Amino acid sequence: MKITVDEAKCCAAGQCVLIAPEVFDQRDEDGIVLLLDAEPAQEQHAAVREAAAVCPTAAIHLSGTA
Repeated sequence: MKITVDEAKCCAAGQCVLIAPEVFDQRDEDGIVLLLDAEPAQEQHAAVREAAAVCPTAAIHLSGTA
């Protein structure tokens, strides 16, 4: 799995951080998403898929998620 984020679309809701804190964080100054791990381990994939699904602006993009 490869993750990319579109910071321009991020609305700083923080749901991704609550669901997958090992993979996502937020910038202190504005809350915009920070990608901590663009290729997370298999055990993180379910949480990352959920984080992408609940992102209100669809700012999280997944590839290689067969």
